[in-house]
Amino acid sequence: MTLAPKTVLFEDNHLLVVNKPAGLLVQGDRTGDETLADQAKAYIKNKYNKPGDVFLGIVHRIDRPVSGAVVLARTSKALERLNESFRDRKVEKVYWALVKNRPPQVQGTLVNWIKKNTNTNKAVAFNKPGGGALKSSLSYELIGRLSDYYLLEVKPDTGRPHQIRVQLAKMGCPISGDLKYGATDKSKDGRIYLHSREIVIPHPVKKEPLRITASLPDDQIWQMFRGV
Repeated sequence: MTLAPKTVLFEDNHLLVVNKPAGLLVQGDRTGDETLADQAKAYIKNKYNKPGDVFLGIVHRIDRPVSGAVVLARTSKALERLNESFRDRKVEKVYWALVKNRPPQVQGTLVNWIKKNTNTNKAVAFNKPGGGALKSSLSYELIGRLSDYYLLEVKPDTGRPHQIRVQLAKMGCPISGDLKYGATDKSKDGRIYLHSREIVIPHPVKKEPLRITASLPDDQIWQMFRGV
């Protein structure tokens, strides 16, 4: 399968930015299921009649049940420079999360130490350092409420596995649909209501900031917030 053209948010000779649907892996795992990388390679190969293998570098990942903007590199040089930008924290990421519990404050900063169990694929957030847990921080702001849902805008300062999911749950606000981290409402298709809404990256060649916004999924709950 190839990418649906409407999911392509930005494309040039160096980059491909895609609005990933919930439920699709970014890259392969032990399930052997098709991935976003597979679809993106097929898209490039078909569109540009590329012979042989297509190069595509995974710059960063979002979890399978999460939707939104994902940046892919079309050249090795772009991959190298983008990896450097992520490593040096020159990338801004904005997520939207729907929760059913009102946060204790309208806005705030969360600092925890996170450790992931690779056997269970689940992370735990602690209030103090120790045991190999990594310091993790994010800021959040309550930006909307409709029906039983509160909309939080989240800006992670670090990029730990499951960071937003586990830190919001630690605050008492598990993301809607995220049964792994304490949500009680199960979505029909296994998605969780976390969306990679916006990403700002330095273009790997032009160096100018590139701001990409990913539209909300075609889901009844998300669409309630399309005017926010």
